[in-house]
Formats: sequence, structure tokens, C-alpha cells
Amino acid sequence: MNVKISVGLILLLLVVVFIVQNAISVDIRFLFWTISMSRSIMIFFVLAIGIIIGWITSGHFNRKHQQSHED
Repeated sequence: MNVKISVGLILLLLVVVFIVQNAISVDIRFLFWTISMSRSIMIFFVLAIGIIIGWITSGHFNRKHQQSHED
């Protein structure tokens, strides 16, 4: 079996176990809104938001770093 397929199947199994163990519904309050969702979905949303913020800020800092070397 290919190594990539084996690693992919192991990661998929770990994700499924994570989702099953964190299926409890939690209430999330932000300002005036309250949302009820699965804890695992909430963790994935927070991870995705963190990745997007990191991607945006790294691009911003890379441009600033390149501009300071051009001067």
C-alpha cells in the first residue's frame, strides 16, 4: 500500500474518532447572538479562522519585509 494512502487513512480515522468523541452540542455566545453547534465543528471553525488570519497577516508582513529591504 502506498505510504500517502496509509497516512491519509490514519489521519481520516483520527478525525472520525475526534468528531465522535466531541459530538456534544455547545452554546456559543457572541455579543447578542447565541449559536448551538457540535463542539468538533466549532473547533474546526476556530482552526479555519486562525489559518485564514495567519495567511493574511503573513502576506502583509512579507510585503513589509520586502519593502524595507528595497530602501
